[in-house]
Amino acid sequence: MSSLNGMSFNPAMNRRGFIAGVAGLGAMSILAGCNSESSGTPAGSGEATSAATFKIGGIGPTTGSAAIYGNACKNGAQIAIDEINAEGGDVQFEMNFQDDENDAERSVNAYNNLKDWGMQILMGTTTSTPCVAVSSETNADNLFQLTPSGSSTDVIGGQPDADGNVAEPRKENVFQMCFTDPNQGAASAQYISEQGLGTKIAIIYNNADTYSTGIYQSFKSEAEEYGLEIVSETTFTDDSATDFSVQLNDAKNAGADLVFLPIYYTPISLILAQANQMGYAPKWFGVDGMDGLLTVEGFDTQLAEGCMLLTPFVATAEDEATQAFVQKYEEDYGETPNQFAADSYDCIYAIKQAIEQAEVTADMDFSEICDALVEVFTSGDFSYTGLTTGGEAATWSDTGEISKQPMGMVIQDGVYMPLDA
Repeated sequence: MSSLNGMSFNPAMNRRGFIAGVAGLGAMSILAGCNSESSGTPAGSGEATSAATFKIGGIGPTTGSAAIYGNACKNGAQIAIDEINAEGGDVQFEMNFQDDENDAERSVNAYNNLKDWGMQILMGTTTSTPCVAVSSETNADNLFQLTPSGSSTDVIGGQPDADGNVAEPRKENVFQMCFTDPNQGAASAQYISEQGLGTKIAIIYNNADTYSTGIYQSFKSEAEEYGLEIVSETTFTDDSATDFSVQLNDAKNAGADLVFLPIYYTPISLILAQANQMGYAPKWFGVDGMDGLLTVEGFDTQLAEGCMLLTPFVATAEDEATQAFVQKYEEDYGETPNQFAADSYDCIYAIKQAIEQAEVTADMDFSEICDALVEVFTSGDFSYTGLTTGGEAATWSDTGEISKQPMGMVIQDGVYMPLDA
């Protein structure tokens, strides 16, 4: 399995320290109104909720253009909850997962629905823009939040922008299981350079999306240092994400031999199809938002051959834990899990481990639970090893960022494969 030269990917390090640490890499906006979607009683228990059961909320798009992500998060978390409840231990979970359609306002509505339900801990949200909005709510309420995939630094707060300004203070209750956007952009620039994938780079990004712009900005800031010439920078918004002829022609005319795509899988599928129609075949490089590309309805997966991306999880990895999770996921949901499913699975187990270490109980107030879990996560002696940690223990800094091993994968013969496998 590919990793960053066996070194920890540490988002808490300064940018230069991070870049040095990732040397040698081998080779992702909630149900509106009063409706809710819930897993009901504790998964796999067949019994009513008891005083020993923690109420876990989840939020993400289970319908709409980003539904692959939200459903993956819901399903991955459900598998973990089923396993934990089946063990019959002192920690049991009930999950209520709500659809936000990748929309910030709907996400906040979903959060309020979950509060009315009695949520004690939030696993979510799935996508960054809704997660920024909801994390402000959980911070005001002092409710513990661990997001599997909300990667924007605005989710956790306290992070300086390119000019060194901090828009809002650290949200002390919010933690991430995923890599932050700046780290994805910086790691991508280094990987492309060190592997000699291209020298003239085009970037196509969504300038209306927090996730996309954050990765774009960090990638651009590092590209020059690594000898990458950015010859084309073009953008789009959700309203214009259907015709990419202008962006692709700009990249082609500029002689770009690699196109960097810090965007989600749906527009990527259109970009690949339209590039093929115009006879443009550069290398394609994405980040975690590319995961899900192979499941887009009507997409010719042959167009994705050779596409590369950074990810914390590769379903074809041969370790026992990954294979057991993949087998269970395929049995339950009829498809191969992506990194969002694996990150959510890890979120539930990390929360369980922290609950046990903090010695909190389900009859405690959510704010008391939050204080105790925050203390554990920032203690310096709390670590978690799971599906998305590269075989090593992950830790969290007091910024809410995670330090863990990234991996790279490439699409070969219609499946995701580890780089340098």
